[in-house]
Amino acid sequence: MNDLASTAAPGRTLCPPAVRAALRRAVPGLAAFAAVRLLGLVVLMAWSAAAGKDWHTLLTARWDSLWYTRVAEHGYGYTLHLANGAVHSDLAFFPLLPWLERGLSALTPLTAADAGMAVAWLSSLAAAWALYATGERLHGPRAGVALAALWAALPVGVVQSMAYSESLFTALAAWGCYAVLTGRWVWAGALASLAGLTRPVGAAVVAAVWITAAVTVANERAGGVRWRALLGGRHRRMLLGAALAPLGWCGYVLWVGARQGSPTAYLDVQGGWGNGFDGGLAFARFIGHQLAGPALPAGLGLLAGVALVIWLYVRGVRKGQPLPLAVYGGTVLFLALTAKGYFGSKPRLMMPAFPLLLPLAAGLARWRPARSWLVIALVAAGSAVYGAFWLNGSGPP
Repeated sequence: MNDLASTAAPGRTLCPPAVRAALRRAVPGLAAFAAVRLLGLVVLMAWSAAAGKDWHTLLTARWDSLWYTRVAEHGYGYTLHLANGAVHSDLAFFPLLPWLERGLSALTPLTAADAGMAVAWLSSLAAAWALYATGERLHGPRAGVALAALWAALPVGVVQSMAYSESLFTALAAWGCYAVLTGRWVWAGALASLAGLTRPVGAAVVAAVWITAAVTVANERAGGVRWRALLGGRHRRMLLGAALAPLGWCGYVLWVGARQGSPTAYLDVQGGWGNGFDGGLAFARFIGHQLAGPALPAGLGLLAGVALVIWLYVRGVRKGQPLPLAVYGGTVLFLALTAKGYFGSKPRLMMPAFPLLLPLAAGLARWRPARSWLVIALVAAGSAVYGAFWLNGSGPP
């Protein structure tokens, strides 16, 4: 694994000219991302029209988007009691997306639902920019373009266009990891805190900041740097960033605990939804059930998919993926695979784990452009068709 010192520079705040220059370099990556997502939307519109459904409703007013919109419009406090005994509380949904929906709908003619979709679309572009910047820094501009395009072309990439929180979270997480890579520790801490207000998996960004800071301090101590020196200069900014990182996640979980009168209230809320951590036992039983029944092909495909994502993670680490990306991607993957709940949502839960795509992006960057773009085009077409089929069928929970 690369030493962070080889990729990090002393923290500086980006000046506007530098931001403009970085954005100009990212234009090819943003264009590739937008083209893939536009293809997905066109196919969704055509499929929905043929099925007699409204594509706009599918993106803004179904599943989790309804819960986010309700929080945006009415605040927290809604609980749904199901016939099977399950208790679904809106406290399961972290507040940053509903806050943005409420603010944007107050400032524009958009409804809260449409504001959620607008936030998702803008956030997905911000995420694509961060992915381009990460790929460019580690493997060159072509890898940055490929990384942004591959993330857009994920099988569940259509979620990036929905009024869900995945795009917003990925943008904050990706820029937070990039801030760690470039030594901008205060920015990293602030972005990690915002990511922690967006999704429970915001803890992965906190882990990336904390573990990278701890390894940096340990390496410099091993090199003879005294504690007094570690408390000054950029190290002071690193400590401040580490202190900021958990505030969003911890703040919301503690607020839920205070509201419900129990320190384990958030875990109880998740339990009411059938979610929680069980070390992957429920998921393993689900795969075993698939393999033992008539759904054997689906079970084998699921097993192959799990093996693929684990292989991609190991491949990235062995190729020297920088520590913050390895920690972040590994934590997202671990939490997704070891959580119980609705198993059809696991691909969506793994979508923010963009570092898993870095080995593929680096490989495509070494190919001839025509060959690499043909592969991306085929993957994008498959993603568009699957996304349209998925949303017009069972769809994401």
